[in-house]
Amino acid sequence: MVDRIADIWGTRTPFARGAAWPVRVDQKLAEGVSDADVERWVQAACVLCSNGCACDIAVKDGEMVGIRGRAVDSVNHGRLGPKGLFGSWQGVRNRDRLTQPLIRRDGELVPTDWDTAMNAIVDRSRALLDEVGPLSHGFYTSGQLFLEEYYALGVIGKAGLGTPHMDGNTRLCTATSAAAMKESFGSDGQPGSYEDIDDCDAMFLYGHNMAETQTVLWARVLDRLAGPDRPLLVCVDPRDTEVARHADVHLAVRPGTNLALMHGLVRELFVNGWIDQDYIDAHTIGVDELRDTVQRWTPEAVAETCGVDAADVRRAAEIFGTTERVLSTVLQGFYQSSQATAASCQVNNLHLLRGKLGTPGNGILQMNGQPTAQNTREAGADGDLPGFRNWENPDHIAELAQLWGVHPDKIPHWSPPTHAMQIFRYAEQGSIQLLWVSATNPAVSMPEAARIRRILGKDDLFLVVQDLYLTETARFADVVLPAAGWGEKQGTFTNVNRTVHLADKAVEPPGEAKSDLDIFLDYARRMDLRRDDGRPLLDWSGPEDAFNAWRECTRGKLCDYTGLSYERLRGGSGIPWPCSEDNPEGTKRLYADADFPTHVERCETYGHDLLTGATVGPVKYRALEVNGRAILKSAPYVAAPEEPDQEYPLRYTTGRTAYQFHTRTKTARSTQLRRAAPAAWAEISTVDAERLGIAEGDVISVRSRRGEIVVPARVGDVMPGVVFAPFHYGYWDREALGQQPDSPPTMANELTMTEWDPVSKQPLFKNTAVQVRRVADAVGPAPAPTTTASRPADPSSAPPTTGGHDAQVHEEVMS
Repeated sequence: MVDRIADIWGTRTPFARGAAWPVRVDQKLAEGVSDADVERWVQAACVLCSNGCACDIAVKDGEMVGIRGRAVDSVNHGRLGPKGLFGSWQGVRNRDRLTQPLIRRDGELVPTDWDTAMNAIVDRSRALLDEVGPLSHGFYTSGQLFLEEYYALGVIGKAGLGTPHMDGNTRLCTATSAAAMKESFGSDGQPGSYEDIDDCDAMFLYGHNMAETQTVLWARVLDRLAGPDRPLLVCVDPRDTEVARHADVHLAVRPGTNLALMHGLVRELFVNGWIDQDYIDAHTIGVDELRDTVQRWTPEAVAETCGVDAADVRRAAEIFGTTERVLSTVLQGFYQSSQATAASCQVNNLHLLRGKLGTPGNGILQMNGQPTAQNTREAGADGDLPGFRNWENPDHIAELAQLWGVHPDKIPHWSPPTHAMQIFRYAEQGSIQLLWVSATNPAVSMPEAARIRRILGKDDLFLVVQDLYLTETARFADVVLPAAGWGEKQGTFTNVNRTVHLADKAVEPPGEAKSDLDIFLDYARRMDLRRDDGRPLLDWSGPEDAFNAWRECTRGKLCDYTGLSYERLRGGSGIPWPCSEDNPEGTKRLYADADFPTHVERCETYGHDLLTGATVGPVKYRALEVNGRAILKSAPYVAAPEEPDQEYPLRYTTGRTAYQFHTRTKTARSTQLRRAAPAAWAEISTVDAERLGIAEGDVISVRSRRGEIVVPARVGDVMPGVVFAPFHYGYWDREALGQQPDSPPTMANELTMTEWDPVSKQPLFKNTAVQVRRVADAVGPAPAPTTTASRPADPSSAPPTTGGHDAQVHEEVMS
């Protein structure tokens, strides 16, 4: 049997361009459980990355005992990655699950009943609405809930309470994905399909370590690379990732210089005539401004700014400019870096300049990092309006008001919706006095962690946390609500390429835990939220009612769900929206007809200045006469807000490991995953390690202007001058690791800064200046995997297994 921890991507099944990706069904059952023991298999889809792999949950004696991939599904063809195989079901059914509500009494969280907990929330909520108004309420949610739950939360916040202060942790990972598509195409919604991997002649991965962030999708790429007509591969990443190792061109750019690189690639298309002038003239605006903006960025200028070879810039541009079928994917290396939206828009521009959209093998995937990030944005639980509506368009507001049965003025639309960074600022200042956090852990995931802890611990902030476990954030709460997890409730969710999956309920949640939908509906009932005609605002009895209401919200919109139902989604493959009664099989690719939703009456935004974030507004936008054409947008390159200097000479960037997800709330409770990557580390290059006298496993201090972490060093394949740290590791399991409460800090976000992109408002996790010094000898190799991009540069310095010197003690205490 293949060890799917050591062999992350599994056995190769090569295939040729245009052929079907072969099926390979991956399965994992609990120790001592066989196929014959499984009483039933329940349809679901994995929620531990944004790929959205369809699967079935094995159930025995009322418990989840395993998982297998669904062979018929278009997304994964039966495959599952390590997090799906081990973390999905193990991470939910752990002994330390929250099973009853908690309330703070005399400074301590103590068990209580649901009535007491909910009445405390409702009493505080009503008092604040009476005394202060709806701006006293803030909601911060996740990319882990179901569509139905996001929509309920969106309706409650926008039509029930009337607060604009709603956002999700998707702001931290993929807000730029949505922003870039809105700026270029007029609306959110991925143009491409995963099936473009099957048909392309070249792939460009921009700041996207697909091998670790979406392991099954990378398996699909590996199978194409192993086939008879291998696509060319270009990788933009400062680390020597698995993607880089397979690449024909690896552009190891300095963090913060992405836009300069992209200007150079765009310029090469113009200079060499690798553009489709007819397509540009018919279907875009802004080409002259774009040409002027990129003119100075010769390959030599790019090389000087970005730290790459000019010849590699030329070769990458040639591949893009001369290949018949090109697929581009983008993720955090762009989204969490300086000028994120401007750089990501250049990826769109490359495709628009060549007319490479909407046909097999020609596509863009502005990726998500979470499984239901798309639903957060669609359903209005974050800084967007449901159904990709435009907050500046009064007709769109009127549509929602009629749908929800409230006056248009009830729905906040007098200014842009409040983004997450501003929500926490308002809580810091005291204007938000009730903050409801669901299924996310900002105490670990937000930048400048010490500041976030101070905000969460404020006496005048009433904090509600709704989660599976007592996270670092939940420990600050006034009320903690135990939520049902994956496999314990029913709902739908939509992955990166717009494929909608149904996840059925497999088992009952533990103790008194309730689904997030039931919790939101309970709050709405207790608050007596009503439509103008006196009927309940939300009269749904369960998730299918919520889904049907959502379908009506999308009717005629780009994200049209009206052709979908629970019955249609049961038993086969997921279906990509738009899916209507006239288009019952869904839509693989958008914009094949080059008709973009940029019309004044359709667009989700009127756009922004990519340098300053200033809004264009309806008057100026109407004057542009975009009328269904795409917009070639750009901005001048400027340096990142914090650059290395004499005191802090190194660049610090954060990212993921294949074995953990976000703040490890679920994945660290899987035996195999926590063994594979049990504790924090930091990576430095061999050049910097030699200069600083650091060896593999030595304990190092990494310090920025905001804080310090003290962790073991991995001497790895990162570019000189760069320090990398995984962002997953907080402090909830310190005891399990044998650490004292006052042990040195290890959380990556102790160092990051409170700065964000002017358009997407996504924090700049990848642009921090730091200093590094050695503080203690190694007691063993760093606790970093040796099978991924975090492998040691010298394989002899670490054993050929995953995990390090903290793995065993962690396993002994947690199991």
